Amino acid sequence: MYEGRMIAKRKEKWSAVKELTIEMSDGFSLFAFIEKPIGKPVGHIHLLHGMAEHSGRYEVAVRFFTSHGYIVSGHDHRGHGKTAKLNGTKGHFANQDGFQRVVDDVLEVTSCLRQDNPSLKFILLGHSMGSFIARRFIQLYGNDVDLAIFSGTSDAAGLSRYGGQATGYIAGRRKGFLTPNNFLFNRVFGGFNKGIKNPLTAFDWLSYDLKLVVSYMTDDNCGFIPTTQFFMDLFHGLDVIHRKSELLKIPKSLPILLFSGIEDPVGANGKGVWKVARQYNQVGIEDVTVLLFENGRHELLNDTNRQEVIEGVLKWMEIR
Repeated sequence: MYEGRMIAKRKEKWSAVKELTIEMSDGFSLFAFIEKPIGKPVGHIHLLHGMAEHSGRYEVAVRFFTSHGYIVSGHDHRGHGKTAKLNGTKGHFANQDGFQRVVDDVLEVTSCLRQDNPSLKFILLGHSMGSFIARRFIQLYGNDVDLAIFSGTSDAAGLSRYGGQATGYIAGRRKGFLTPNNFLFNRVFGGFNKGIKNPLTAFDWLSYDLKLVVSYMTDDNCGFIPTTQFFMDLFHGLDVIHRKSELLKIPKSLPILLFSGIEDPVGANGKGVWKVARQYNQVGIEDVTVLLFENGRHELLNDTNRQEVIEGVLKWMEIR
């Protein structure tokens, strides 16, 4: 079930954006958008945004891909962006099984949005936390995806995979699982600026584009503190997606692209990205590509070299 409205018609190579409210199987409503190119589409890209941000921050990439003939869609995860304004708690997936729920949301949303063009080449593009969700998606529903693209991903070693859930459980028992958890937020994000000389803000690690960083910091839908339960769900998801038994479920013929900035602390400046690529190689994935961009930080689709990045991604898609 969904409701929709058209906004902002443009005299360009893309049609108006259609904003939708899509009801999930559990009755929860998600905000989504879809934008189509003028003329016959060549494929469909669905974007999954990162933690403590929203799908509205990808306009440059959306315009680029629609101008090259792709339908582009996306949605705000539970607890994020316009979805959080519709229902639920900001910074919170669900009271239980939250990570699996947001993965299943992807299936339900994309099934709805692909109804008009179900046979088009389907590309799932996840950034940061969205890449973790996308990586779980291809383990469970990989046959529904033609190309998988992961931006700003990582092997997420250390606290995130091991001690995070225990730390979250203790905090939840003391202060409640729906309480925003500053400690875990700082453990996840706190060290990312350490490798930057003379940072101007606490979020310089996101991008070289200072305007982008400032817009992130001044956006009420960005940089908020998620709940303890959210972190527990995220840490659980990170554990699951790295299990060999789950990696073996990915279709061997599914092409996978991992791209990141060489100065992205989330991916350990490329080292974590290569670890993920080797994991895929070890379970027999036939086509795994890594693109690391110099002078790029975490949000490559919003960095000063964004044009080089999206052109590289497009080239990879078009030869497959």
